[in-house]
Amino acid sequence: MAKQEFRQGPNGPYPITPRKGGGAKLFVGAVAVVAVVGVGSAAGLGGAGIEAGTVAEALPGNVSGDVVDSLPGRSLKTRTSEARKSAERGRKRETFGRFKLKQLKHAVRHEAECLAAATGRVRDYLARHRCTALDRALYAIGDGHGNAAAISVVRVGFPKKSDATGCEKVEEVQGSGDLRPLGAAALGLAGFSFSGHHYDSRIDKRTLVVAEAETVAGHLDAGTLDALAEVSVWFPRL
Repeated sequence: MAKQEFRQGPNGPYPITPRKGGGAKLFVGAVAVVAVVGVGSAAGLGGAGIEAGTVAEALPGNVSGDVVDSLPGRSLKTRTSEARKSAERGRKRETFGRFKLKQLKHAVRHEAECLAAATGRVRDYLARHRCTALDRALYAIGDGHGNAAAISVVRVGFPKKSDATGCEKVEEVQGSGDLRPLGAAALGLAGFSFSGHHYDSRIDKRTLVVAEAETVAGHLDAGTLDALAEVSVWFPRL
């Protein structure tokens, strides 16, 4: 049995969830992230904490209490299944609504060059296998009661599907480096860092898509964070 690894967080150590291929993806500046923050709390659970006042200023629409639960009484499994269907259709607001969350802000950047955004062995791989496009996005979402999230998704295009699959294999290995996400400052959430604890990836034809979830302040349970990463990776375009 593999030895359980832990990461030190602001509230003490927590176990690292194994990723596909038997490894655990751990890094600061994760490829994609869901950062949950509470306006009434500055305590961080995963990455660096953000001041409560900063969150309130950056996401003023998250205190209106106007979020409607589109799947009242449904289990997380059902919410995740329905959210994936919405994500596959590119309906991001509907996807978030499946978890009783709403989109507050978003930022997207389309680039033709990947090396400047890559580190470690991921960068080495990209130096040998040219990427055709790098798309990075962050989506701020919230529950209307002060708890908010910033979802980041990264899509890396390649000339061949085998190149995308090869990059995924490197990306999944612990300590292999990463493709830096679009900075959280793009949503006015400067001061946030990512651990890579809740992670998912997939191959979309010749494109590698990676998604990540992370609690920063406030509370969202681990299962929901995993589910958010799991469905966000299915967005067909950013």
